[in-house]
Amino acid sequence: MTVEVVDNLVSDKPAAIVENAGGTSRILLVCEHAGCLLPSSIGSLGLDLADMASHIAWDPGAAELARELSKRLDACLILQRYSRLVFDCNRSLEAVDAIVEESDNIFIPGNSALSVDERLGRYELVYQPFYQVVSSTVTARINAGTPPVIVTIHSFTPVYKGQRRELELGILHDADSRLADSLLPLAETDGGYIVARNQPYSAEDGATHTLATHGVENGLLNVMFEVRNDLLSDKLSVERWAQRLEQLLSVALGNVHEQMRGN
Repeated sequence: MTVEVVDNLVSDKPAAIVENAGGTSRILLVCEHAGCLLPSSIGSLGLDLADMASHIAWDPGAAELARELSKRLDACLILQRYSRLVFDCNRSLEAVDAIVEESDNIFIPGNSALSVDERLGRYELVYQPFYQVVSSTVTARINAGTPPVIVTIHSFTPVYKGQRRELELGILHDADSRLADSLLPLAETDGGYIVARNQPYSAEDGATHTLATHGVENGLLNVMFEVRNDLLSDKLSVERWAQRLEQLLSVALGNVHEQMRGN
């Protein structure tokens, strides 16, 4: 692994990418672990290209799935282009795992023994600009009388710390479980894949930070999808999962809105 190859991942572009900003869907898609770029001020973190291409640095397949779902739903999509190893944009500043020194038994030299000021600098460099784009988009829609439904898209590795994961789809929620409650029975009867609530992560792990911050705090419907990343390895697989999620969301949101009208 050469420094030149690592440098191909270095960028000074804005943290947030907004696509299909004028989408007509009420759904707002967010992909916090879409990219594995590194800010030029941070450098390689002491990792090689193989490490940066792996699940420790980002969510492989998540951006492709989010983009396909955005196209099918005609939904605005906000992606985060920098590696979560710089700062995890699905974690708060205070979270211990916002910047990890080790991930899946791989040591990250560039994250070792960071000072409080260095952690704050990472937060201001990556998290805050991304947060502001999501927050301003949500606020604009609320003010326009079209409050969004927050849907975050993630992928997870099939083997973590040597343990095989049979789960194929996780449906996660924070304090507001309305949308997840509607989605789960639909997914369970859909058949053909293994689905579970709040797996392989949950609010207790801090994994629902975006849902809590932008969804729950604004009283908005919200949910997180986690798809096993080996199921997103090619275009056809991505399209298949996007179609499934599109159909699940369409029916589930209809059911939730009907229940809300009934109350």
